[in-house]
Amino acid sequence: MSEERAYAAAGVDLAARGVFARGLPGILAQARRPEVLSDAGPFSGLFAIGGKYRDPVLAASADGIGTKVKLQLAAGRLDLCGADILGHSVNDILACGAEPIFFLDYIAGNGLTNDQKTSLVEGVAHACADAGCALLGGETADMPDVYAPGDFDLAGFIVGVVERDRIIDGSKVAAGDVILGIPSSGLHTNGFSLARKVLHVGDGEPAEETRARLEERPAILGGATLGEALLATHRPYHQLVLPVIDRIHGMAHITGGGYTENVPRILPADLTAVFDTAAWEVPGVFRLIAQRGEIAAEEMYEVFNMGIGLALFVAPDDVEAVMAAIPEAIRIGEAVPATGRRVELRGL
Repeated sequence: MSEERAYAAAGVDLAARGVFARGLPGILAQARRPEVLSDAGPFSGLFAIGGKYRDPVLAASADGIGTKVKLQLAAGRLDLCGADILGHSVNDILACGAEPIFFLDYIAGNGLTNDQKTSLVEGVAHACADAGCALLGGETADMPDVYAPGDFDLAGFIVGVVERDRIIDGSKVAAGDVILGIPSSGLHTNGFSLARKVLHVGDGEPAEETRARLEERPAILGGATLGEALLATHRPYHQLVLPVIDRIHGMAHITGGGYTENVPRILPADLTAVFDTAAWEVPGVFRLIAQRGEIAAEEMYEVFNMGIGLALFVAPDDVEAVMAAIPEAIRIGEAVPATGRRVELRGL
């Protein structure tokens, strides 16, 4: 038995992997920037920062999209995974004021076909191109003894850049600052372990049952299917926010950990962020999860974004200008002198 055949019998098909790899240069070319100095193939990607920045600081973040991949796999929508991981990653570095410059992806799984792998990477490439971010490279690993047959995970690593004197770290947030919220598209990429469990979808049932449940149209979703609500991709906010970035004192990406964990990350210790939860309408998908799971409102805001994907802290004098630039922004709260709690959710 040749080495290649033995490896294939162990779960890793080198010939198929070679076919997939040969298609990568064309995919990466869809999300290329002039600063990219290498094509797919070398051991590392090369990116020239160049002289357009005065005092550049690199911002980096790594993350995944969690158990949402189980629903995307069951629905046959692996093309959506790229928008999810890119949107999540872009927003994480946006929180310090950085714009994305390049991204790398990591796919690990067991038994994915070349078509599935290609769909995943093309989804990442399309999302990067839309964000003006280069897809610099990545890794695809076949791991039959780690993942169950057909399972996979997608993670990403993003690098952005911000001028040192324009870094947003929350230190300028002051009492009286207004909190503006930008709506989310849904759950984004967090809370799916809980959502899948209470909605009984992608929670261990056969894939055909998952697909059938994703086609349900609960009345609370206003005509949308459960799949449309759950698979809506993670919104990236940098193109909305960067034009008014100099007017923003702090930003919180409302992702895993909801309000209670994410807002304090950029809030000075002597302040409390007070949110008026009645200021915006919570999308139906969150209300459906709360109802079916009998989950207390407080816990919902500790887990999910509840319809707000990004919270901006803005001086009162700048609120009008920011809202004019971002018409969908909603006034949802205020920074006040510390009350003993880091975050208060009023109106629950």
